[in-house]
Amino acid sequence: MVLIVEGNDMVITTKLETSKAYLVGGGIGSLSAALLLIRDGGFAGKNIRIIEELSLAGGALDGSGDPINGYVTRGGRMLTEETYVCLWNVLDSVASLDIPGKSVKEMTWDFNHEVIAESHARLIDKDQKILDAKDLGFNLHDRAELLHLLASSEHGLGAKRIEDCFSAHFFATNFWAMWRTTFAFQIWHSAVELKRYILRFSQELPRIHTLGGVRRTQLNQYDSMIRPLEKWLRDQGVVFEFGTKVTDVDFRQVDDSQADDGRRVEKIHCWREGKSSPYSAYTVGPEDFVFFTIGSMTADSRNGDDAHAPALVRDRPDGAWSLWENMARKTPGLGRPNAFNGNVDESKWESFTLTMRSPLLLDRITAYTGDKPGTGGLMTFKDSKWLLSIVVPHQPHFSGQPKDVFTLWGYGLFIDVKGDHIDKTMSQATGQEILTELMHHLGFADILDDVRKTTTVIPVMLPYITSEFQRRSVSDRPPVIPPGSRNFALIGQYVEIPEDVVFTVEYSVRGAMHGVYGLLGLKNEIPPIYHGIRDPQVAIATLKAFLG
Repeated sequence: MVLIVEGNDMVITTKLETSKAYLVGGGIGSLSAALLLIRDGGFAGKNIRIIEELSLAGGALDGSGDPINGYVTRGGRMLTEETYVCLWNVLDSVASLDIPGKSVKEMTWDFNHEVIAESHARLIDKDQKILDAKDLGFNLHDRAELLHLLASSEHGLGAKRIEDCFSAHFFATNFWAMWRTTFAFQIWHSAVELKRYILRFSQELPRIHTLGGVRRTQLNQYDSMIRPLEKWLRDQGVVFEFGTKVTDVDFRQVDDSQADDGRRVEKIHCWREGKSSPYSAYTVGPEDFVFFTIGSMTADSRNGDDAHAPALVRDRPDGAWSLWENMARKTPGLGRPNAFNGNVDESKWESFTLTMRSPLLLDRITAYTGDKPGTGGLMTFKDSKWLLSIVVPHQPHFSGQPKDVFTLWGYGLFIDVKGDHIDKTMSQATGQEILTELMHHLGFADILDDVRKTTTVIPVMLPYITSEFQRRSVSDRPPVIPPGSRNFALIGQYVEIPEDVVFTVEYSVRGAMHGVYGLLGLKNEIPPIYHGIRDPQVAIATLKAFLG
């Protein structure tokens, strides 16, 4: 430790240039924390170690495959310029891999100013008719219920479900069909989370029918964000340790005269895949720091293929959940993971990626919707029993994707009911059967055989993908820096950041900022949470859309 005198104040700080940092998990939260430790905290890159169970970084921001066996992304992230301020702050420091002199932020913004999002086919009915989605469908009672939700305190809402706050008509509106599929809400999810989303993205209400406010990366998020960020960190000397599962943590009580009971992490226990002595541990020194990503919304995902449905894994072999459970059992104030991973049937859904070696389907979709690839946003089949939605990204969507290969991504929210055209639940359906269901909803049965011959479909089962929306009590999500913590922070989608919304990249990056700046005692300002409703122009536009 070293004493620094600032005016009349004596501040105790650590020698950050020699401190080490251990980041458990290789998702965007950990990668952002590593960048912040170097850029803002003065850490030497060589003293930062990222420990990841998988064989590559990125977490939920993934993109893999090839044109022969098929590409796959488990999900797709929609961004906005106004609300993702922490993400842009980080990406502005990362050089693009494709355009010299441009940051990833600048490249992404430039791309979105060239490829303008404006969907003309947000909702499609059972007769393949494109609906007038600008008509949100509210009646007076719907508006009253929505205003009541927004006026209610989070304490007052407590553990209420969304379905506890609205009548049946609300759930039949165009608004709900678009809002729920844009953000993946189920009616049993937390009413508090829905309230936060409406307040956080109020500026999107007037354009929810076009998704005109949505920004996307030029390629999938792994290629566009993770690869350049990982390169930046490696260039700084950061150590990546893949194939390593952190299984447990040793805490030590600290008596350092502060008001609360102090706790330090003093040892990190690991299991290394493929090693002759797979078990090992890191000893955490007195000036070192640890950042744990707790939980995982993409844990235990499994891929299917053209001929097989993806498996549903229920026994939580992924280390992200078991580590959090072990930590929470050992020390108070670290949340309750079972509130989020305890009911797979309420948190799962299934996505799928089409790899097409013919332009036939994309050309037909473009003619049908009037939207070029990358401009149309999410198309939702409102009457689909699986509640299917698809999006045609800008092509190419993967690094190295050939010009004569095309991709499409989609997902279903209701995966345990039989389809309209396939006599199976979505969870039972093979990739080709999902394609058949989709083609009938599009009204393209006449080209089904030709499309099937040239298309590979990889479905993905995601047991915990919306687990962060589960109903919870105040203490179920721990703070980023738990009470009494002396050297560790919690990051990811299952920590509590007041007013912000989970299931966003922004949430993970904001949590990383709170963790790094808070633990290190830095005075760097965290970009404020954007509240569009406080902008008079946004408020007026939102009110007009709300009133119809």
